[in-house]
Amino acid sequence: MATLTPHLVVRDVVSAAQWYEKALGAREAGRIPLPGDRVLTIELAFGDSTVMIADEFPGQDIVSPLALGGTYGALVIATDDVDTLWQRALDAGAQVFHPLADTFWGERHGQVIDPFGHRWGLSQHLRDVPPEEVAREAAKVFGG
Repeated sequence: MATLTPHLVVRDVVSAAQWYEKALGAREAGRIPLPGDRVLTIELAFGDSTVMIADEFPGQDIVSPLALGGTYGALVIATDDVDTLWQRALDAGAQVFHPLADTFWGERHGQVIDPFGHRWGLSQHLRDVPPEEVAREAAKVFGG
């Protein structure tokens, strides 16, 4: 396992794994089954990265963003064809959080929220941007 592996809680882990495969190109790499056709975790491979997903267990305070009313963070997938991945995610039911656009930091980037409440940034590198330019443009957008 990598030094850092995100672990997401979702409602209906099997459906979520199928959605991530269809919409975002994940590949199931393993799962830990439980009695009664439940699943504790499913390991998903996204390129060279791993994301673990687990079902909700509300009695143990293990709940998804759907139970909490949203999420604060986002996972970012870097790809060579962000427009295709973006459309694939939308076609599979993702909702736009930030529209896909060319950014001042040199990427084509947008964010979607999946049907399980998690936010995903989808990104493609367009050009290298000097740090001074990124800082200057960020100040224009976010104040400074």
